Amino acid sequence: MSNHILLLLVAVTLMVIEGSTMGLLSYSVKPLFDNIFVEKSSNMIGLVAIGIFLIFTVRGISAFGQRSITVTIGLRVITDIQKNIVRHLLGLDSSFYSRNPPGALIERVRGDSQALQSFASNALIVFGRDTFSLISLLSVALWVDWKWTLIAFIGTPLLVFPIRGLHILIRKTTRRARQSSADISNRLNEIFHGIKAIKLNNAEQHEHGRFAEEVRKYLKVQSHSEYGKAALPSMIDIIAGAGFVGVLIFGGQQIVNGDKTIGEFMSFFTALGLLFDPIRRLSGLGGNVQAAMASLERIYALFDEQPTIVNDPAPKTVTNPQGDISFNNVTFGYNNQPVLRGISFTAPAGKTTALVGPSGAGKTTIFNLLCRLEDVESGEILIGGQPLMEIDIVDLRNQISVVSQESALFDETIHDNIAFSRRSAEEDEIETAAKVALVKEFSDLQSEGLQTLAGPRGSNLSGGQKQRVIIARALLRNAPILLLDEATSALDTRTEQKIQHALETAAEGKTTIVIAHRLSTVRSADIIHVIKDGQVVESGSHEQLIALDGAYKELNRTLEQ
Repeated sequence: MSNHILLLLVAVTLMVIEGSTMGLLSYSVKPLFDNIFVEKSSNMIGLVAIGIFLIFTVRGISAFGQRSITVTIGLRVITDIQKNIVRHLLGLDSSFYSRNPPGALIERVRGDSQALQSFASNALIVFGRDTFSLISLLSVALWVDWKWTLIAFIGTPLLVFPIRGLHILIRKTTRRARQSSADISNRLNEIFHGIKAIKLNNAEQHEHGRFAEEVRKYLKVQSHSEYGKAALPSMIDIIAGAGFVGVLIFGGQQIVNGDKTIGEFMSFFTALGLLFDPIRRLSGLGGNVQAAMASLERIYALFDEQPTIVNDPAPKTVTNPQGDISFNNVTFGYNNQPVLRGISFTAPAGKTTALVGPSGAGKTTIFNLLCRLEDVESGEILIGGQPLMEIDIVDLRNQISVVSQESALFDETIHDNIAFSRRSAEEDEIETAAKVALVKEFSDLQSEGLQTLAGPRGSNLSGGQKQRVIIARALLRNAPILLLDEATSALDTRTEQKIQHALETAAEGKTTIVIAHRLSTVRSADIIHVIKDGQVVESGSHEQLIALDGAYKELNRTLEQ
């Protein structure tokens, strides 16, 4: 906000000018009636007319200037807030995203901040302009007759408690409405991302019903909020009506008795009539403040979220990224459910280590811990003998390439999706990675080649094509540690064989850890660890493990059936 102080001062100056014109306008009514209509002085007509025209001209110019400036400031401030929210969210842990669905977060970033933007722009205009209008009009009313002014506002104290009650109602219902709006966004996100499953299960009516129910909840709570906002100016109107009646009875008698002129009476009534309009808007502003506070609370709640996975106070770079990777008595669990139970194993430097086992054994969790997407509960992980927890997180992840079924493609070109892992890469490096990962096989069939759009979440590509792009991304990164989680699961047999050969070539000299359910993809691994119930139960080469006639052989027999 400090960057906009100068513009804000200009806007406030224009608001003072615009607000003051209202007082001048009501004051000009006195000579209009007393000097022209009552005394019938035609010489004053032109002068008063020019004066009124100038008042409206100045008002129009100042209004345009201050509105343009305040709207611009409001937009800039809110876009800054949105950028800060996203920057903060990008620093939060995976656990935060498991608790907060995408639709709800989108509503926080866009919906709540836009609600603030609408309020900020309008509130600044209303508060600034109408405050100065109120001062100038009240000054004219007091100048004409302070007793009339007192009578007009004598019922105002009666509004204190009703307005306070409405403010509480508005804030409460708006808070619920914002949450309901987030639920709607989340439901839409689920529908659009799950559209194929919805159609295959003939669930269109079911999903429409769920969405309609969310909309119904939103309509109910939002309506209550709007009713509260509408009640505020309505109460002002009732009090204003009573004030008008009081002044008419008291002041009318003074006019009849000749104690006041018609011009004074009309000037006062003009000021009073114009006065209650800014009062109505300012009272409505109170309701809008409460609504904005509900959105602001939700935004502050996001900023209150802090990452739990953070750097050591004195983080170090990876001293030996080509060294052994060791898990020493590591335990970890999700939601108090243990996944890894004191697991220990070593992935030798420059070799390929395979992790096999049934689903839920903890294989993918090992990858998450190694990349510090999660932190161990006890035990330690070492890279080249260096504790993982003392390594700078950014430098750690720079040493790792990951191919996973969960890797995301973005609504950008295939070229940019590959370059996502190393945005400084040269064009020939990107082309080479695309060729080795067989991306060129299908991209060259498109008129745009690698510049073909992948679509939202890679929706323009088949499952196998998306997997090839992800593999190309990992090849381009060319990090010393390579993690492959079901890297070829979405590929047909012929393509899998080609890609497997490319991955083996890429893995040469790298410390590679492979997760696979198809044991055919891990037969050539230098060492295989069999994981069951969060522990390593067997280790050895394929031939050694088969000879043991234990868990690995049983797993091999199960998968062959």
